[in-house]
Amino acid sequence: MEMSAPQTTTSKPIKPRSVSVLGSTGSIGCNTLDLIARNLEHFSVVALTGNQNVQLLAEQARIFRPELVVVATESSYMDLKKELSGTNIRIAAGDQALEEAANLNSDLVMAGIVGIAGLKPTITAIRRGATVALANKECLVCAGNLLFNELNKYGGTILPVDSEHNAIFQVFDFKQSDTVEKLILTASGGPFRETPIDKMARITPTEAIAHPNWDMGAKISVDSATMMNKGLELIEAFYLFPINEDQIEILVHPQSVIHSMVAYTDGSVLAQLGTPDMRTPISYALNWPRRLETPSPQLDLVKIASLTFEAPDFKRFPALTLAKESLSARGAAPTVLNAANEIAVEYFLDHKIGFLDIVKIVGQTLNKQSFKDPATIEEVDTIDKEARIIARELVSSITSVI
Repeated sequence: MEMSAPQTTTSKPIKPRSVSVLGSTGSIGCNTLDLIARNLEHFSVVALTGNQNVQLLAEQARIFRPELVVVATESSYMDLKKELSGTNIRIAAGDQALEEAANLNSDLVMAGIVGIAGLKPTITAIRRGATVALANKECLVCAGNLLFNELNKYGGTILPVDSEHNAIFQVFDFKQSDTVEKLILTASGGPFRETPIDKMARITPTEAIAHPNWDMGAKISVDSATMMNKGLELIEAFYLFPINEDQIEILVHPQSVIHSMVAYTDGSVLAQLGTPDMRTPISYALNWPRRLETPSPQLDLVKIASLTFEAPDFKRFPALTLAKESLSARGAAPTVLNAANEIAVEYFLDHKIGFLDIVKIVGQTLNKQSFKDPATIEEVDTIDKEARIIARELVSSITSVI
């Protein structure tokens, strides 16, 4: 596994870099392809995978002409085949096809599939020694130890794409990690940072996905609104960087200009700043160890004028406590945390449960679980499935009351 100090040369890539984009129709995937389209002389696309948006996936395939296009849902296979008729692009569907896409020879795999569904394709890419630009935090949350065991066994590189971890990666001194005092993960606080607690029960999905700074998918936006997203990122940071869990701090920074910081024992605090545009960290991962110009707006600190900070409100956002407790417990707890959260968010977006019910269901699922520590990826998958069953049963008890 390679996790070395980042280099910051501005020279152009010598030859085109081949890229496979897993989750190409999502927010991360679309931004990745936007950057590739602006720099076609530097990149070629080997594989594209998408979930249910067949028309967008087909449009992307016609533009970038990959070797393989995969739709996750097998029921959409015929629709995709019809859309790409006459293109000679190979088409496939289903979980095995997703892993095949990850296994195709490419210089870099953008792992942008949301949720636990991205775990097996990401592991497949790691097992061929690929460079993986990791935008799927659930892989590390659910199977951090196992994933890094595979990295150590097969080699390769993980490049964090989450803006916070990408920021830390850019300023973390891997050669002197013993001089790091703490990591400071910044959080915008989401859209409900100042909402009276007694009004949070009435928050709607439309309100929850309206993030004040970032343009993200619905699930991630809801996670930001509950601050579960920051809890998951805390767990992710623990596995990405050689530090202890008590060396990770969360700091609310509403402007989302400082994307995270590293504090050193000599009193220095190094921060990475930028406008809230995911194309910046995506570009860094796509071009690492070089940099390439992006269309992201340049940061204007004079115009912004002031940056503010505050401690997170654990009473308002109990998801942070659940995440910290899950990290401390290790074992199956982070997997259960993630699985229950995915189910709860799904039902919230479908107007089946209330906003505050999301964290309640996650907490109750954690209290009900008595799973053994996972020793294999297959055991992680089993724990995930069982936790989802429990979470759905809890959702049913809430909806029956409603």
